[in-house]
Amino acid sequence: MEPAGCFNADDLRAEKTKVLNAVHSLDGSDGRANVVRAQYGAGAIAGRNIVPYRQAPNVAPHSITETYIAFKLMIDNWRWAGVPFYLRTGKALARRRTEIAIQFKQAPLAFFRDTPVERLTPNDLILHIQPDEGVTFGFGAKIPGPTVRISGVEMKFNYEDYFKAAPSTGYETLIYDCMIGDATLFQRADNIEAGWRVVQQVLDGWAEDPMVELPIYPAGGVGPGEAEALLHRDGRRWRPIDGGGRNP
Repeated sequence: MEPAGCFNADDLRAEKTKVLNAVHSLDGSDGRANVVRAQYGAGAIAGRNIVPYRQAPNVAPHSITETYIAFKLMIDNWRWAGVPFYLRTGKALARRRTEIAIQFKQAPLAFFRDTPVERLTPNDLILHIQPDEGVTFGFGAKIPGPTVRISGVEMKFNYEDYFKAAPSTGYETLIYDCMIGDATLFQRADNIEAGWRVVQQVLDGWAEDPMVELPIYPAGGVGPGEAEALLHRDGRRWRPIDGGGRNP
């Protein structure tokens, strides 16, 4: 969102609505090319065996309800034109975590003698939302020595480490806001409608062809191969769900 004219609930939510209204349409071929859905099968999480979704209690044996979805979104405004946004969420994955990863563009020219610029590790900023709140900044640093060698390094900040504050669910903040009448973090009708406009196009596309077989990914994994292919065609890949290291 763009900065609001002033810090009040209505102005902030108006800017959020503008961003959602600028999301590029995902109907027809765009939806089929840029959205992946799937359903989890048998697997194991933390040593516990997981039955396939279709064998879970109260689930139809031939259910086509998705338990995983991945998007590629584009925003048609001056600030974000040409910048891809990749989103994914799913059940029964290897780990439960919520984060926002921002990868910065490569500089047009880097003066590192005898170093292939196109293979330098990109800088990234990771906002950790749940379960561990904090920020990680990853960037390239020269390895000490007479030759020019670059390696990725990280600076990490965790709220719990610095402020000794236990992670919260977020509901505490919302309940307090209700008590004091602050609507900033709550959705307004036009926010909700703008968000549904984005996903309803995809839902309508799926409804037109309900017999398409869903990809199945193993419980305890990272999702379907089709989601990996969604990023691979752009020369990218998802961040590891287990948090083990940075992507090249």
